[in-house]
Amino acid sequence: MLFVLFGPGGAGKGTIAARLVAEDPTLWLSRSWTTRARRPGEDENAYVFVDRSTFERRVRDGGFFEWAEFLGNLYGTPTPQPPPGKDVLLEIDLQGARQVRQHRSDATLILLRPPSSEEQEARLRARGDDEAHIAERLLTGAREEREGLAIADRVVVNSDVSRATTEVAGIVERCRSARPPG
Repeated sequence: MLFVLFGPGGAGKGTIAARLVAEDPTLWLSRSWTTRARRPGEDENAYVFVDRSTFERRVRDGGFFEWAEFLGNLYGTPTPQPPPGKDVLLEIDLQGARQVRQHRSDATLILLRPPSSEEQEARLRARGDDEAHIAERLLTGAREEREGLAIADRVVVNSDVSRATTEVAGIVERCRSARPPG
């Protein structure tokens, strides 16, 4: 199965995705590529950090399941190759979720929303985003949420990380339970 956790910057996608994978050994998180610089204090394994030419070469070679340019940086999900017996979890943005929907109508798209624009701004600041990036993220965040509601199968508001993780894990389990045998 394919699960897509998407939403605006500052919604908590990375935190929730990491917790889900830590708690569920049958869930495999695909690691995205990006051309942006690593943020101060950001785990070096948060993304595969590459230069633009390396990324563009991979695009030409058809190596991405989805990719997009956002705020001057490229982001993409390599074609998923999970270990046997694992379901795939993608942690991506709205543009990527749209592309996944086009390729895989059976994917479960879960929109993760911050509880408010003020909380979203605080989270962006806490992770070290610069002021121009924060302003742009906040401007695009409301539009992304509106458009995300139109394609999402489920919506989770991340006002509390533990509760939101439990809610997303419940969605995953309900989808698995509804999966046809075989």
